[in-house]
Amino acid sequence: MVRVTFLHPDLGIGGAERLVVDAALALKQKGHEVNFVTTHHDLEHCFSETKDDTFPVTVVGDWLPRNIFGKFYALCMYIRMVYAASYVLFLDNRPEIVFCDLVSVCIPILRLRIPYVVFYCHHPDQLLTQHGGFWKSLYRMPINALEEITTGQAHKIFVNSLYTRKVFKNTFKKLDVEPEVLYPSFNTNFFDKTRIVSLERTLDRKLPEKSIILLSINRYERKKNLPLALEALAQLKHFLTDEEYKRVYLIMVGGYDKRVEENVEHYLELIGLADELHITEKVIFLRSPSDIDKVSLLHHCHVVVYTPPNEHFGIVPLEGMYSAKPVVAHNSGGPKESVINSKTGYLVDLSGTDFAEKIAILIKDPELMLRFGKAGRERFLQTFSFAAFSEHLNSAIQNFVDSKKSQ
Repeated sequence: MVRVTFLHPDLGIGGAERLVVDAALALKQKGHEVNFVTTHHDLEHCFSETKDDTFPVTVVGDWLPRNIFGKFYALCMYIRMVYAASYVLFLDNRPEIVFCDLVSVCIPILRLRIPYVVFYCHHPDQLLTQHGGFWKSLYRMPINALEEITTGQAHKIFVNSLYTRKVFKNTFKKLDVEPEVLYPSFNTNFFDKTRIVSLERTLDRKLPEKSIILLSINRYERKKNLPLALEALAQLKHFLTDEEYKRVYLIMVGGYDKRVEENVEHYLELIGLADELHITEKVIFLRSPSDIDKVSLLHHCHVVVYTPPNEHFGIVPLEGMYSAKPVVAHNSGGPKESVINSKTGYLVDLSGTDFAEKIAILIKDPELMLRFGKAGRERFLQTFSFAAFSEHLNSAIQNFVDSKKSQ
């Protein structure tokens, strides 16, 4: 048994948060002592495992600013994480391993007193930042350089896909390191034990009988390309009969944090776009539903629509596959490693028409829909199961610790 602390910037709801929570669950089930240290934890906006007694969660540095007059988000995050890392160094029960992600600047601080520092790279941060003018480029230059230098100081680096490993090596060209691919999974025990809630109760409205449900799950962020799902719904009427199209509804589920200006703005933009496309009555928007509601929606839906381009990996396609639903996703990034085209779903070009064409094929052929769903679940169990994820992570950690001790 080893003591492991997970150091994460904001323990909210998102793919990165789901990964670290599941990694913590995996190590705890293997007998390790696990806790979290974070700079922000809102009990109204987090995964259930972080607000019950599953893990101790300590919040430090939340009093530090998140931005300065709406600018310098990266700098403020770096300061907050350096503060949190410094706190970890002086814990009475100091961990043997710190597992950190998203922000690498804390790594040199941790190495002062922590024997083993593991960094999980979801994607290089500098590639997630929107391009700006001269002054922003000047501001980002030292931050980007610092990201590369500090990332390379981790004792071990994981990435979430072969795609991300390629991006990592192309971005951090000065680093002579080969990151290990650790595919994300999720806690399927929770899915299995969850009591499915009726669709009417989940949506707080009743849909017509024999409705066909398309489900999109993503944060309300522009980079997730959510308008594409709305455009696909609008285009579907050209591939279906009037009677078929009448039965189709899109449920758009989004992680939503009222503190994040983009979440608020983009949510309203999507509502406006649905109105422009004349599909308002066919779209249901949900903001940060509970885990139980999300599992229920996956159970009730017929097709999972996944729109982000060049997604680093993507947990949602896995959740759809485990729920035995076909997944229609963009032919790029992580979905190319999880979704098998024309077997567990479809990988398509980035247009509403292409998405609509493949969705229509599934709607018109219910047996194909079921066959894809069954194949997707089988692929998940073979390649992406939580048991496989747990064993891989635990073995990698144990081998890493053993090799360090023998040096």
